[in-house]
Amino acid sequence: MERVVGVESSKGDGLCSTMQSIPQTSLLSLVELLAATGGTPVLGCPEKDFFFDSVATDSRSAVAGGMFIPLVGEFQDGHKYIPAALQQGATVVLVNKDFAASSLALIQEWHKDYPAVTFVAVEHTMYGLQAAAAAYVQKFPQLIRIGITGSSGKTTTKEILASLLSTRYKVVMNKGNLNSETGLPLSCFEIRAHHQVGVFELGMNRQGEMAEIAGVLSPKLGVITNIGTAHIGILGSKDGIAQEKKQIFSNFSQDSVAFIPALDSYKDFLKEGLAGKAVEYGPAMVTKVQALGLDGTSFEYQDVTMTLPLPGMANFYDALAALAVAQELGLTPEEMKRGLAKVQPLFGRSQVLRGDVTFIQDCYNANPDSMEAALDFFCDLELTAGRKILVIGDMLELGAASEEAHRKAVAQAQRTGSSLMVFLGDAMSAAAHAADVFTADTMMAVAGKGEDTMSQAIERLSSFLQKGDVVLLKGSRGMGLERITAALQPVVSGGDA
Repeated sequence: MERVVGVESSKGDGLCSTMQSIPQTSLLSLVELLAATGGTPVLGCPEKDFFFDSVATDSRSAVAGGMFIPLVGEFQDGHKYIPAALQQGATVVLVNKDFAASSLALIQEWHKDYPAVTFVAVEHTMYGLQAAAAAYVQKFPQLIRIGITGSSGKTTTKEILASLLSTRYKVVMNKGNLNSETGLPLSCFEIRAHHQVGVFELGMNRQGEMAEIAGVLSPKLGVITNIGTAHIGILGSKDGIAQEKKQIFSNFSQDSVAFIPALDSYKDFLKEGLAGKAVEYGPAMVTKVQALGLDGTSFEYQDVTMTLPLPGMANFYDALAALAVAQELGLTPEEMKRGLAKVQPLFGRSQVLRGDVTFIQDCYNANPDSMEAALDFFCDLELTAGRKILVIGDMLELGAASEEAHRKAVAQAQRTGSSLMVFLGDAMSAAAHAADVFTADTMMAVAGKGEDTMSQAIERLSSFLQKGDVVLLKGSRGMGLERITAALQPVVSGGDA
């Protein structure tokens, strides 16, 4: 549906129209939105004037001509942010039906001030978001839809694969790691008619979530990076995690393709009952593998030598998954080589920040598997000058498995050859203090994750670091270890803090 859209839309003008601007098409018509969500119009414009060209669940991200969907959680009710979204220029608002029933007078007041806005009531706004996104995805039947999940490596695999496929196709993908029950649907609304391939990661932190968001995307190609222990405190066991991750294949048909890690102990389980084809990927795909330290990994694939510019074997295995998908979609080895060369690390994911002291900032997330991989890499890292310095923080959401996981991490840390090891957080600090070889000269352990904890770590590191040192920071996002980099990198590089 074509619509003329502008920013200064409606307040007080009494019209279901907007200031003249560029003609645009609504992502979904009113009829399509109602059919998808089972929604009921509360107040709004006629069908011919209905329009939205973006979707937001945060009023701070709402823009003119967008749909705002307030989310309701245990501690927050997004309905209270509707006025802010209206001020930003939202033209469509979803509300829960119970809110519409109890707050009709308030909605009428809003509509009086913003008559160009359409209010639609649905049973549950989050599921309304998912249903609307699923309907929107189906408007692009020619889009090659790729879903990626796993206990770790989802975002890296997505970024590598998108870089490979971009050498031939017009690609759309999640921004950052918008991969959740709300993030994935929001990402799907970024699809446009010119896109040929969609590469989307799917994450979960509760039982049943993977099936929900797989239903939104309905991927034709599905990738599982690994079955590990991330969120084991929520799902209870690796078996439970494997069952949940496998749901990415739940909408498969006979022409679908599943990409499964050949070295994973759950590979046979992941293939059981699978519709479509299963492709195993792993180190057997390549030859002449050579670790290049902080510069990544080189290898030969189909007689072509290429380099992944991200350090560590974990990133290399993610690249193998991407190569397998790229081959399935017809890319040549030369195209893959060009795509790999363009890969850049995202914030906090194998991010090498070089200077007088080099920081390896790998602290966007952490679980026992990714922690083990990071420490393995640091153990094998050979330096021509300087020393290894290790900073590791708590791994969150591990439940009953937490104590043992942190104990293993501390034991592994002691084998990295680090001149100084800093253990931060309640669980990591407790595990470090329980280690028999704890010494004040080479180890520091501080409980908590607040500013005082970071200040103590920064002070200790600042007095210890020398030119040429390499610092690895690894921990869950909630620890905020990047605060250490921000404080120290300017100082050790000769600038001002």
